[in-house]
Amino acid sequence: MSNTQHPPFLPSANPPTWLGVMGGGQLGRMFAHAAQAMGYKVAVLEPSLDCPAGQVAERLVNADYTDSVALGQLAALCSAVTTEFENVPADSMNLLAQGSFVAPGGNCVAIAQDRVLEKRFFVDCAPQSGVMPAPHKVIASFEDVEAIGDELLPGILKTVRMGYDGKGQVRVKSREDVRAAFEAMGQVTCLLEKMLPLAYEVSVLTARGFDGASVVYPIAENVHRDSILFTTTVPGPNVSAECARKAQDAARAIVAQLGYVGVLCIEFFVLEDGSLVVNEMAPRPHNSGHYTIDACVTSQFAQQVRAMARLPLGDVRQHSPAVMLNILGDVWFDGDSADDKPREPAWDRVLALPGAFLHLYGKDDPRRGRKMGHVTFVAPTLLDAQQQLQAACAILGIAP
Repeated sequence: MSNTQHPPFLPSANPPTWLGVMGGGQLGRMFAHAAQAMGYKVAVLEPSLDCPAGQVAERLVNADYTDSVALGQLAALCSAVTTEFENVPADSMNLLAQGSFVAPGGNCVAIAQDRVLEKRFFVDCAPQSGVMPAPHKVIASFEDVEAIGDELLPGILKTVRMGYDGKGQVRVKSREDVRAAFEAMGQVTCLLEKMLPLAYEVSVLTARGFDGASVVYPIAENVHRDSILFTTTVPGPNVSAECARKAQDAARAIVAQLGYVGVLCIEFFVLEDGSLVVNEMAPRPHNSGHYTIDACVTSQFAQQVRAMARLPLGDVRQHSPAVMLNILGDVWFDGDSADDKPREPAWDRVLALPGAFLHLYGKDDPRRGRKMGHVTFVAPTLLDAQQQLQAACAILGIAP
């Protein structure tokens, strides 16, 4: 299909051109900012009344993600609809597609929501992408536990659905560990993945337009703490040119094989021997792509707007080295006591650091482990950005 046959959804003041978002979190909030800057109005469908995206969108449809009446209202209002939350039901995206252009499509979302389907897709895509996932096995019964091969242990047992930021995951060393974890998880279908000798993790942010054109951002190197993203550094200090090329080529092949439209993040493991293993994908903008707001010509959120509006994709050039620091609710507290009262962090001192860009998500209730915002440092050199990161950690009481 060509753009001539399917014209773009250009912003218009009369009547206004609306874009819809399934999900009201911080990703939806930043998407709304980008869409509004380009002249669109934004409607958000979200079951929570006070949500980050709903605070800034022109309209909040306060309903469950499966509410057929609300979905019909969103589709009738919006020229195109996207998702900011990977666990929005794929069936809801398919229902929206009956009345509006939906990007990404429900079929793509369904694959990313199910670890078994996702792994199967990665394996099927390997001849084109050149990368494989970690060795794995579906665990749906205690008989499956007994049939585990020695080569898969030690490993990580993951629930097939609804897992993110380390939720629904248990490290296991033996069949006895797997049996106990499977029992504790309620005997829901799980996936056992072999633990590999990991050197570091990278994420590849890519976007594909309705016309099949695709772009890939510079490779981001990620550090996690307690299974939550801690920092993203771009360019990655450990990423070789060869590794970057392989990861970018794999991402292009994967997004094309999916027939995807929109922004997609794919996480890869780089092993100690330098080989690349594909881990998982998120059918939306991603936490590790927040640096693009301040360090790239086109942010990941502006790119999502372009893709879903069938506009040409934007320039992904990075104009400055950058380090992004995830801000969790922990920095509002001085100690570890549950009785500690939250106090506002010293944002004035953070913003006094050269190249600091603070992004808070409009959440009034800081809690330990809750994503509250991020700070991106851009600088003439990567070393300068890393030094500002260290200074910010000292100010906020975060162990570097």
